[in-house]
Order: sequence, then C-alpha cells, then structure tokens
Amino acid sequence: MKDTAPIGLGILAVAALFGIVGGGVAFVMYEFSLIGAVFIAALIAALVIVLLLLGWRKPAPNLQETQAARSAETGTQTKEVAPVKPAPVAAPAPVAAPAAAKPAAPAKPAPAKKKPAAVPAAAAPTATADLPPVSADGKPPTLDAARNGQPDDLKQIKGVGPKLEKLLHSMGFYHFDQVAAWREKEVKWVDENLEGFKGRVTRDDWVAQARILADGGTTEFSKKVGKGGVY
Repeated sequence: MKDTAPIGLGILAVAALFGIVGGGVAFVMYEFSLIGAVFIAALIAALVIVLLLLGWRKPAPNLQETQAARSAETGTQTKEVAPVKPAPVAAPAPVAAPAAAKPAAPAKPAPAKKKPAAVPAAAAPTATADLPPVSADGKPPTLDAARNGQPDDLKQIKGVGPKLEKLLHSMGFYHFDQVAAWREKEVKWVDENLEGFKGRVTRDDWVAQARILADGGTTEFSKKVGKGGVY
C-alpha cells in the first residue's frame, strides 16, 4: 500500500495537467464553450489515466537475477558450461611437384622461297604507264625485226595459225609483250588491218592470252601447241 499511493497521486496529477492544458486549448483556440472545454479536459484526463495505468509496470526481472534466486531456493549453483574446443583440422597432404617438362624440339626453319626468275633485260615492259602514247591513227609500236633474231611462237595464242603468224611478222609484231601492250584503239587498228582475218584480235582475246604468255605463264591452248598436237 505504501508504493501504490504515490503512484496514484502522480497519475492523477499528470492527468489533471494534460486535462487543463487540453481544455484551455479548446476554449481559447477553438472557441469551445466553458462546459465544452471542461468536458474536453475531463475526457483528456481520463484517457491519460488509462494510458498511464496500462503502462505503469515494474520492469521485468533480469534473467541472471531470476537464476540466482532459484539457485538460492534450491541450494544449487549453476555451473558454467565449458566452451567446446574445435576439432583440430588435419593439415593438407603435400602436393607433389610436377615433373619438369621436356624442352620442345627447335622448330625447323621454313624452306626459303624460290626467287622468281629474272625477266630478260631485252624484254620490253608491258605496263601501260611505260608505253608511249597511242598514235593518232591507233597503230601500235612495231619492230623492224625480232629481238636477238628470235621471235616468240605467236602460234601459242589461240586464233593465230602459221599463216596469220607470218602476216603479223610482216606488220612488225614478233613478241608476246607487243601484243600484250595493245590498247583499245590499237586493238581496233590491228583488227581492221589484218587482211583476211579482220576482227580476230577481239574475237579470240589475243591481248589477255599474250599477257599470260609474256609473263612466262601458259594457257590450255599453248600447252597443246607445245605438245605438237595443233600444227
């Protein structure tokens, strides 16, 4: 009973204070009537009393105090639990060092590429940039005779037979590089001046064949001529 009286008076004092403040605010700021303000003050005070009564509890006893009290009653003391030591971890087995790798055999040097055969100095260039400009009538450059007295076998060009080869020699054409260097206007001139064989240069595409042969290559037709199965 000694502890209850001060608690009850304290709750009433706090509730009265909140009620007075709430009633005053309602009367002054919200212009409640005196009776309404008193009602508001009483209502606030009642709510404060209820809330304080519900929340006014003694703190829960500590767990250690509870255990000590129980130990005192039973005459036994709680034993401290010894910490469990972790099991020793086995050391990992040593890993065997890898065997030394055998040195790789030295790579064999790649065989040296064969150098392309040198072009004879006497051969005339076939690049268009190295040729003289096309003449006004379109006639290509000619020779008075074959270089070193050895003409190329123009019969290796498809469309050029023995008779046509003689005609070309008479016109000043003895070598593959001469035919390979003909330009469009020059091809037209030769086509128009081949007596009995007009248009043969364009029809059999002599220039393309002559370029291959002038570079030292062969065509299917030139292989047949070389075997002696054509003429």
